[in-house]
Amino acid sequence: MKRSSLLLSLLLVASVSIAQTARKFVLPNSADGKSEITVFLPQNPTGRAVVCCPGGGYSHLAMAHEGYDWAPFFNSRGIALAVLKYRMPNGDRNIPMSDAFQAIQTLRDSAEVWNLNPYDIGIMGSSAGGHLASTVSTHADAAVRPNFTILFYPVVSMNERESHKGSCVGFLGDQRSDKNLVREFSNFNAVRRHLTPPCVIMLSSDDGVVPPPTNGVAYYNAMVHQGNYCALYTYPSGGHGWGSRTNFKYHSLMESELSTWLENLPSPKKDAIRVACIGNSITDGSGIYAADTHGYPARLQEKLGSGYNVKNFGVGARTLLNKGDHPYMNEQAWRDALAFNPNIVVIKLGTNDSKTANWVHKDEFRKDYQQMIDALRALPSKPTIYLCTPIPAFKTQWTITDSVITNEVIPQIRKVAKKNKLTVIDLHTLFKNDDGKQIQSDGIHPNDAGALQLATIIYEKLKNEE
Repeated sequence: MKRSSLLLSLLLVASVSIAQTARKFVLPNSADGKSEITVFLPQNPTGRAVVCCPGGGYSHLAMAHEGYDWAPFFNSRGIALAVLKYRMPNGDRNIPMSDAFQAIQTLRDSAEVWNLNPYDIGIMGSSAGGHLASTVSTHADAAVRPNFTILFYPVVSMNERESHKGSCVGFLGDQRSDKNLVREFSNFNAVRRHLTPPCVIMLSSDDGVVPPPTNGVAYYNAMVHQGNYCALYTYPSGGHGWGSRTNFKYHSLMESELSTWLENLPSPKKDAIRVACIGNSITDGSGIYAADTHGYPARLQEKLGSGYNVKNFGVGARTLLNKGDHPYMNEQAWRDALAFNPNIVVIKLGTNDSKTANWVHKDEFRKDYQQMIDALRALPSKPTIYLCTPIPAFKTQWTITDSVITNEVIPQIRKVAKKNKLTVIDLHTLFKNDDGKQIQSDGIHPNDAGALQLATIIYEKLKNEE
């Protein structure tokens, strides 16, 4: 009787597991056929998908418990899983990187056919696979950069003295003595504000293979330092390499915490209206803790709702002027903004242009602004473009003066807007600091309350223009 009950239970578990996956298939992922992806499509898709990179020290792959065995977990939650069999680098880091890039590109290219959301494609990696996943998250072009990252006990550092030596040898080979390469691919050094995707990191404190403080924890610290969305879950024991194995003491807790993180991770609709917020430190959220949550673009996202996909492309200290000290159009953020192919663009530049050393090039301001507008108008999305006037400078700081902003910068912006028949959002007039609680002590940057005020002004303008 007991044997019959056990058999029935096993059959029920097997039938549930099969029901979670609607379709499984294998696709080649490299020209030589040595890389491939095994795709598990869920029965009830949400549109979310994950490219899974198993570990193995860049010498082999743990395809089962760090790969295929994750399919029931993700498919039962409506998430597609693509397990990547990547080629070993043998010292050529570009080999596994290109395989991971190709896997993400395949998922995005197949979004319609596989019922995926191209703006909700993540990457997951364990151990050395975590190094590959974090490398893609920090080094890939926007077209193949994931929208979120899941890291299990990841190798992050390429410094042999503080990481897993075999992974360092496999990834960098004979070039592992190159200090610049070691630094570049110790991926906590490559985390970029707003541009590195949200991340969850899961590890054991007693991991004796990949030291957490100099790898997973270091990546978490870099993410938080940059104000990016990140979570860290640390279990007191378990060592290294537990993956999806149920004999890991904290397996149920780990699954619950990962599931909760995924459930609360913002997921834009695949047909959401894309809004690019371009600007300097005021857009970036300088001085605002966790700017990806409390900066004006994040607050604008809250107000617009899930029908919009708002991205922060702000970079501190940047100028519209190409001859300024830090030209915005030289930045990765500008290239990412173009790759985002936005439907709406909100440009808030000009504050740093008013600096004495920059405004000597004022005769080129309109020409450079036109260059930016022309590049945006050439995009397939043909975006609606809004030009914002700078907010007031409530103090003279860093040679930023409100008189130059008011009398010289803003008239130039209005002339550009008139020529191109664009709407101006007059932040200089509408932004108020009458209570003295909207601006940081420098008199230039909004605080949390000021960021909310900015978002409200821009939200009302966007909604009125619909």
